[in-house]
Amino acid sequence: MIVKNITMKKNGYPFYIVLFLLTILSGCSKLSTEKAKPVDPYATFINPLWANGADPWIYQEGGTYYYTYTHGSKVVLQKTKRISGLYESMYYPDSANTSSWTPPARTNYSSNIWAPELHKIDGKWYIYFAADNGSNANHRMYVLENTNPDPFKGTWEFKGKMTDTTDIWAIDGTVFEYKNQWYTVWSGWVSKTPTGVQNLYIAKMSNPWTIDGNRVLISTPDSGWEKDRGAINEAPEVIKNAKGEVFITFSGSYFESDNYCLGMLKLNADSDPMNKANWHKYPKPVFVRNNAGGAFGPGHNGFFKSPDGKEDWLVYHARNLPNGGSTNYRNTRIQLFTWNADGSPNFGQPVSILERIAVPAGQQ
Repeated sequence: MIVKNITMKKNGYPFYIVLFLLTILSGCSKLSTEKAKPVDPYATFINPLWANGADPWIYQEGGTYYYTYTHGSKVVLQKTKRISGLYESMYYPDSANTSSWTPPARTNYSSNIWAPELHKIDGKWYIYFAADNGSNANHRMYVLENTNPDPFKGTWEFKGKMTDTTDIWAIDGTVFEYKNQWYTVWSGWVSKTPTGVQNLYIAKMSNPWTIDGNRVLISTPDSGWEKDRGAINEAPEVIKNAKGEVFITFSGSYFESDNYCLGMLKLNADSDPMNKANWHKYPKPVFVRNNAGGAFGPGHNGFFKSPDGKEDWLVYHARNLPNGGSTNYRNTRIQLFTWNADGSPNFGQPVSILERIAVPAGQQ
């Protein structure tokens, strides 16, 4: 208020009085700064973690976080102990914190490598990714395997294409276990002829790289929030609550739309995931844009725990600016989420890119 009054009335005061008062204020400000406690640069962070990280995925084992994203020409893995400091390892791509797999040239999976995911099944590492031969119509899901206990060692073996008998366009595959059976869920077309619609399908797995039987439709875009610039359900991800109830988040609408968002399905308790009637779709999206916070088109997410195992965190991508575009990059962000009284996850809204966030609990 003093500064405001001086500013308003300074033309009515002699110059030396104004100068004297400003000098006092300057000294008080300096004294306050000198007494302030030093800020711990490792206690907080701001989003985004990585400026060009579309389709982010984080797999956590012990105190190590493995991160991957859509690179396009290859699969890239990063590892870090400080997930909020991901940029530290990303700035040194030739360091021991980086590993990659590049497909051979001129194959059906040499181009447009999208949304890789790292999983560990029965003590072995698997990477699931979508790829094609240069034509989007030929996108399918593929699998790599590494039997070394450390995914940064050993050799990644190409296990082949993972598809059901229809062998139709497929991207964004993920896997999960339920009642001692493994399942895969992905985004796919209705037929080999594009119709502009992407659905979510599920199938049983006989092993980590083989589908057992045919796919079953569990979600199709039928609401307005799933149809902005395209009728699309994609990027399914599975999370279970403390009771073991199964939820699938997914991204609705076209990925370049500012209204790209997260929807959610819930599996009826103790029911068969292969029966569409057992999946309930929430009528409204559960995570949407935050214009004031610089979060446009938030989607394509994953989940992980804090180092102490007590907090649940969301990883996703968004854009800082509206209107999509090839240079308005999707970037990687993380934030804490909680649980509602009914057992469903509560993601809140995307945290502003100007807000400092406390690091995950237990992070050193």
